[in-house]
Parts: sequence; structure tokens; C-alpha cells
Amino acid sequence: MADTRGAMAVRRDQERCYVCACALYRNRSEVAAMASSCPVLALALASFAVGRWALMIFATVAFLYIGFMGLWENTIDTIALMVVAVALSVAVGLPLGVLAARNQTADRILRPILDGMQTMPSFVYLLPGILFFGLGKPAGIFATIIYAVPPVIRLTNLGIRQVSPETVEAARSFGASPLQILSKVQVPMALPTIMAGINQTTMLALSMVTIASMVAAGGLGDNVLRAIQKNEVGKGIIAGLAIVFMAIVIDRLTQSVARSRQEALSGGL
Repeated sequence: MADTRGAMAVRRDQERCYVCACALYRNRSEVAAMASSCPVLALALASFAVGRWALMIFATVAFLYIGFMGLWENTIDTIALMVVAVALSVAVGLPLGVLAARNQTADRILRPILDGMQTMPSFVYLLPGILFFGLGKPAGIFATIIYAVPPVIRLTNLGIRQVSPETVEAARSFGASPLQILSKVQVPMALPTIMAGINQTTMLALSMVTIASMVAAGGLGDNVLRAIQKNEVGKGIIAGLAIVFMAIVIDRLTQSVARSRQEALSGGL
């Protein structure tokens, strides 16, 4: 009798799970929309945190425009590609910028390489991505990293070099090690310049992610590319405005962070 009751309880649990799975499958578009709204909601909250009401209202209106125009999923794809590309660019660019600031030989080696990377046409970067990864998102991210990484390297190098020698010498006289001088003095004082480099890297990454639609990277670039191929001016303008609105929001966010750090440094002086 007990075994029968236990079997019936297990069967009821299985039926409940089946019903829940069916409900999720029927409402999978709503579930996907709720999941995809998390990055946008985070951007809106970040806008309020750094820009207060003006930036938050603009961000909300921009995202409502994107949603009403049916560009929500492609916008999420674009943000995801850009975030990955910027994170990898910063992870590569910051150490190289620090190395160039502290080593003249590394600076002389990196300078012509960065000059070439910044003057080469952006479409050229798609070729090595296709060669190594084929068509798809990895190729687009690879091309975006190559295109977007020079500003963060250059401005990290510049920011650390602009730190006052007297400040560095004062820290050294108190017994600070080279690593402590770098992490406690030079990088914090150079942070506004470094944030300007990250801002430029973010903007370049957003522009390159759009171009990367030519290698099937997805995102809003697909809408623009299809509009160009079919000569649909209206759809191209709609997708282009979505990219512009997203670029403005992200640009204001990064600028606000840099400005707050600059004000903190000015207040400390």
C-alpha cells in the first residue's frame, strides 16, 4: 500500500513537471523576452546611477523605441557582442599600455603597430577573422578586438606617463615598491585618461560590430545590411537610429564614470 502511494506521488510530480514544461514551451517567446530584458534594465539603472533622471529618461525612451520597432533581439545580440569584444580589448590593452608606459623599447615597438591598426580600413579586419574562425560571431568579435584595442593601449600609456614625477618620487621615498607605485599612485591618477580610452574602444567596438554583420555576426548590423541590399531606406534609418541611441547611452555612461573620477581627484587636490 505504501509503495502504491509513493508511486502515485512520483507520477503526480512528473505530471506537474510535464505541465510546467509545456507551459514554458508555449510561452517561450515571453520567457526569452524577459531574459533578454535584463541587460537593458541594467543599462537603465546604470544610467540613473551615473546620470540621474536626464540620462535615465533618454535611455528609457531609446529602449522603448528599439522595442516598438521590433529590434529588441538584435539589440541584445549587438550589446552581447560589444560587451565581449570590449572586455577582451580592455584585458589585452591595459597590460600593453602599462608595459609601453614603463618600457621605452616596448613603446617603440607598439607605436608603429598601433599606427597601422588605426589607419587600416575596417573591412580588412574581417579577413583574418574569417580565416581563423570562419563565418559567425567569433570572427566578428576577433575583428572587433583588433579594430577597437588601439585607443585603450595609447591612452593608458599616455595617462601613466602624465602622472607627475614628483608624486611618483614622493611615493618612492615612502618606501613604495614599483608594483605599489603603479597600482596605488599611477593607475588611480591616470584613471580619467584610461576611461577615455575605454570610452573610445567601446564606440569603435560598437561601430565594428555593426560592420561585422557582413561575416554573419548578427545584431543590428544585419538589419542595416539587409536594408542596403534591398534598397529599403526606411528600415535602414530605423536600425541606424537604434544604433545611434545605443551609442549615445553607452557613451554618456562611460563619460560619467570618467568625470566622477576626475572630480574626485580634483577634490583631493
